[in-house]
Amino acid sequence: MSLLDHFHKDEHPFVERVLEMIGRVENRMVTVRTDFLDPGQVFIVQSLVKRSHGVFFSFFGGYDGAERVRVILYPEYQEPEQEDFGMKGLEISGGGGSYLTLDHRDYLGALLGLGIRREKCGDILVHEGFAQLLLGEEIVDYVRLQLTKVNKVTVEGKEIPLGQIQQVAKTGKTITFTVQSPRLDAILGDVFRLSRAKVLQPIRNGRVKVNWRTGTDPSWLLKEGDTISFKGFGRFQVLSLGKETRKGRIPVEIFLYGG
Repeated sequence: MSLLDHFHKDEHPFVERVLEMIGRVENRMVTVRTDFLDPGQVFIVQSLVKRSHGVFFSFFGGYDGAERVRVILYPEYQEPEQEDFGMKGLEISGGGGSYLTLDHRDYLGALLGLGIRREKCGDILVHEGFAQLLLGEEIVDYVRLQLTKVNKVTVEGKEIPLGQIQQVAKTGKTITFTVQSPRLDAILGDVFRLSRAKVLQPIRNGRVKVNWRTGTDPSWLLKEGDTISFKGFGRFQVLSLGKETRKGRIPVEIFLYGG
């Protein structure tokens, strides 16, 4: 069994890139930096680094608790500083009352519309009246000058120190229900009110991710803390799995983001 066999086929290109980067650190004793990664990709990096020799890694997303981060791989004697992660903050404001209706999807769509690749963008923090973007330093000036509209709302941007980044409380709602088994297909169907038959094919087609990694097994047993995303439907986190009831069902509590 090759190393790639331990990963989903969709992850193979990323795994190969990380292995190439690890090889550069091992053979040339240099420091290398990734673009912004999601938690699933960070897990892959961590697992591959553990197989290496003399390679260490550190990650940073612009503030404590960031979801999307840049990772630096380095030899033992070259531990990175914060500025080595190469990111800056950009605050977007404007638009008056209508501006308040803009959400994460609007900002991400505006960035992608400028030709910016997703991996150059970190977290997008939407506040009341403004938003803060974490971006690779190599694109900050371009975005600041070119991002003038977000979903038809006129906006303007200014660079801000990372120390001024403000975290946002997660928005959504808590949902409780019971299932016969904490299988991926069962919980996914209940959360989005779909029959199990209607979630099987999307799971097998790779439209569902468990903890940011593609999950194609409908029978996968979820556990507390797991985060599941369903392309086109949304994302939720399993908060708790209770004890089996007398009727043989398991109480489930989830948090549905943005609900």
